[in-house]
Amino acid sequence: MANAYVSLRNLQFQLFELLEAHTLQEYEFFRDYDRESMQMAMEAALQLADQYLYPYYREMDQKKAHYQDGEVWVHPAVKDAIRAMAEAGWIGAIDSYEAGGQQMPLTLLNAAVIIFNAANPNIAPYAFLTQGAANLIRNFGSEELEQTYIPQMYAGKWQGTMALTEPQAGSSLSDLSTTATPTGNGAYKLRGQKIYISGGDHTAAENVVHLALARIEGAPPGTKGISLFVVPKHRPDNGQLVPNDVTTAGIYGKMGQKGYVAAHLMLGERDDCHGYLVGEPHKGLRYMFQMMNEARIGTGVMAAATASAAYYASLKYANERPQGRHPSKKDATQPPVLIIEHADVRRMLLFQKAVVEGSIALLMRCSHYADVAGHEPDAEKKKRAHLLLELLTPVAKSWPSEMGIFSVSTGMQVLGGAGYTDDFPLEQYFRDIRVNSIYEGTTTIHGMDLLGRKVMMENGKAAQYFAEELQACIQQAAAMDPLKSFAEKLAGAAQDLQQTTMHLMGLAMQEKPEVFLADATLFLEYFGTIAIAWQWLEQALVAQRALNEGAEGDEALFYQSKLQTCRYFFEYELPKTCGLQQRLRSSERVTLETRPEELV
Repeated sequence: MANAYVSLRNLQFQLFELLEAHTLQEYEFFRDYDRESMQMAMEAALQLADQYLYPYYREMDQKKAHYQDGEVWVHPAVKDAIRAMAEAGWIGAIDSYEAGGQQMPLTLLNAAVIIFNAANPNIAPYAFLTQGAANLIRNFGSEELEQTYIPQMYAGKWQGTMALTEPQAGSSLSDLSTTATPTGNGAYKLRGQKIYISGGDHTAAENVVHLALARIEGAPPGTKGISLFVVPKHRPDNGQLVPNDVTTAGIYGKMGQKGYVAAHLMLGERDDCHGYLVGEPHKGLRYMFQMMNEARIGTGVMAAATASAAYYASLKYANERPQGRHPSKKDATQPPVLIIEHADVRRMLLFQKAVVEGSIALLMRCSHYADVAGHEPDAEKKKRAHLLLELLTPVAKSWPSEMGIFSVSTGMQVLGGAGYTDDFPLEQYFRDIRVNSIYEGTTTIHGMDLLGRKVMMENGKAAQYFAEELQACIQQAAAMDPLKSFAEKLAGAAQDLQQTTMHLMGLAMQEKPEVFLADATLFLEYFGTIAIAWQWLEQALVAQRALNEGAEGDEALFYQSKLQTCRYFFEYELPKTCGLQQRLRSSERVTLETRPEELV
């Protein structure tokens, strides 16, 4: 079923039919998660979202977060929703029972997080940012840090953040300048600034726990000299919370996500900001990458979920709004047809559906890889899942974020002039989704990560595994008559991708890095479109089998919808890779050869 913002049936399809996530129960850690318990968890997530998140989405945009009298005020619904998610066990879900968690597979958790973000992407991120920060403390912090902070974070009382960005060092973390000076009692005094800190301060939390990067005095230059610290807004002291010299200078006025705070923090203005080292000195960036990679998948989830809500809003409008007549029937005495009767409106809706469900499929598959990589005893299977996750993380973050923008924009177009007004939610979804291609590293950064690091990882092993995944899918589809043409098209696209990648690797060996990385963002789009085509063919395989086995009624319609959307993607979206391939293989170096002074 689909409600106002998400399709529970599609999530069930992804979990049980495509990924067979219930077989994760074979791992001891996930022993309690059979299909029935997973189904119950999904239904509970939807009920929670319907009650605590979705009703406040529009209102939080109108009654936005604001800074006043030294406090960051957020909508009262934020506190209620965070506590509801905490009490239901969602914040601590992936941790062990002993640590207060649910031992839940990430595959199941992220299906629920899609629901929460589709319901309200201004509230859900607070809770799951806290989860990421707590997970970082759990994996690398001392037992004392765990006991002091994690229970309060899992209870939804203390907010968690990651504090990386500084005024002079955005994504260039080697230029980070916040300092940490040992106090002699095991703590450090921090001094510096952090900007754009999501969830950085707000009235819905009793305390805020920052996972902050800083340099210990005498540390090596660059990224090798960065350490990680727990820096609370209020530090525990003899059973009390006392101010920790973490001051909020203000919050940023954002284009969208007006209910989700981004704060500017001042650390140590009075030389009394205490930080507590996580793990070993100078290894902070390596530790932080765990949370960053989790947050990158989370950003893709947020984007896909927001696009989902926009799709169902535009689909509803298209099924209710009468306008115009078919070109072959111009009789003005006849009533107008619903706009969904127009082929171009259906094209726009198919585009949205293709982006949303293709993105969700890739994100769920990455979540499944993470579960296998974390719990599989077989070393080769574990490595395979890990490398596929590493390779696909920049894609899973960036493709839903970039294409989600186009998807929501297309949804606005379905509504016409109404889509540009605040009578309907599309304009808010458009403003809210725009930041996802910036969160957790811009698309440019992820393009360079994919092309400059991931495709060459372990001498190309990750890329080899990816090619094998595509080939296995192609072979299955080629043996099924209705899907043969899709198999042939994906096989051709996969071969072109391999040749284009080899061409770029040749440039990497012959030229300076600026040359082969100049169009890394385009390579990411190219690679991502083929990865989504793979996910659509995987979905088509399952759908065609179900129809062959006699699915009827609404179920048959659901599977037919999958096949038709796959057909759309292969006819309309996959061909766009031809232009990208042509550009990536061209010897013209327009951007490199454009002088800055020529941009006038």
